[in-house]
Amino acid sequence: MVDFTLHTPETAPDGAAERLTAAEKKLGFVPSLWAIQAEAPALLEGYQTLAGIFDKTSFTATERQTVMFTANFLNECTFCMAAHTGTAKSQGVPDEVIEALRNDTPLPDAKLEALRNFTRAVVTKRGWVENAEVEAFLAAGYGRQQVLEVILGVGLKVLSNYTNHIADTPLNEPFQKFAWTKPAARAAE
Repeated sequence: MVDFTLHTPETAPDGAAERLTAAEKKLGFVPSLWAIQAEAPALLEGYQTLAGIFDKTSFTATERQTVMFTANFLNECTFCMAAHTGTAKSQGVPDEVIEALRNDTPLPDAKLEALRNFTRAVVTKRGWVENAEVEAFLAAGYGRQQVLEVILGVGLKVLSNYTNHIADTPLNEPFQKFAWTKPAARAAE
């Protein structure tokens, strides 16, 4: 396996060092995902910028996390499942929603479940979602804008999930208490 550098503000290439410094000041540490993405400053900038844009969508924090957790779960991204657990908790996402997303059990809200189902279809069908699936999403109370915003969230998760898979990103200490394995994998152990 190819080893990727966990960059620090001191070792990061131009264009990434200032982003890692800002993360360290804001969070008290540099998330390992960003430390690895720093090797390609354009990727780090793209990921952070797209994350900021996704935060500006019409979705609530709970809805945004539903989209991201669903993609993380389906892509089996252990780093992102752990990191998003901490982030979701800090954003006030209800614990029962977080646990349902981590365990792929029914969500306590039918509209959120429709969002998860539509996101699941987008991810698993690589965008080739059937018209009936779009109609079901719309019938749950979402609009065409949200159809497209789900695509934005899924695109964001491709950047992080695929980076983590290729680089085998280690969990930062603050995320370790939220470590995750896919429920089916747990049953096989």
